[in-house]
Amino acid sequence: MSVSMYYRWLFFLFGMMLLGLGISMTIKGDRLGIGPWDVLHVGLYQNFGLTIGSWSIIAGFTLISTTSLVRRKWPQFGTWLNMLLIGLFIDLFNYLIPDIHSLAGQILIFTAGIIVMGYGVGVYVAPKMGAGPRDDLMLILVQQTGFSVSTIRTSIEVAVALIGWMLGGPVGIGTIVIALLVGRVVQVSLVQSESLLKRLILKHQAELPPILKV
Repeated sequence: MSVSMYYRWLFFLFGMMLLGLGISMTIKGDRLGIGPWDVLHVGLYQNFGLTIGSWSIIAGFTLISTTSLVRRKWPQFGTWLNMLLIGLFIDLFNYLIPDIHSLAGQILIFTAGIIVMGYGVGVYVAPKMGAGPRDDLMLILVQQTGFSVSTIRTSIEVAVALIGWMLGGPVGIGTIVIALLVGRVVQVSLVQSESLLKRLILKHQAELPPILKV
């Protein structure tokens, strides 16, 4: 494996772990509400069992299958891996992080979770190993309708949050906060992650013998 691919995979996998951790942290602060897609996953979990992570995987698989049919193109391997690992990481951290009952504690973990989520997205997107299922759906709708990314993203999130709320998922001020703030954190983290990834690759390529540089 080349130095470039090694670091790209490292960022991709670490970013998904961070994203799963951030989602779990916001779920532990669910008295404030959680992210739109997670409202749906929690609502499905409350009504039909399984786990929150399992519903994240099922929703992701459904979206990947749908977008693949529309595009008539097989998605990147990283997209499938994203679908699977995010759900597994959500369940892992939901198990490891204890429930928090105080309002102050929930506010603290929820706020920290937003930052961790935003950095997770920035880190896993930076190496361009494959868009997440939900991002792929957004891009297809942008192409098909001609509406802006922000309009389509907001419309999707409102729709899934509404469905999740009807299923009993926790909607609150935190749902709005996540929708408004995570993107801003991603803007910062993506630039930082791309810069760090580039520096690491260049640094370690410079240290290799010429025959090993790829």
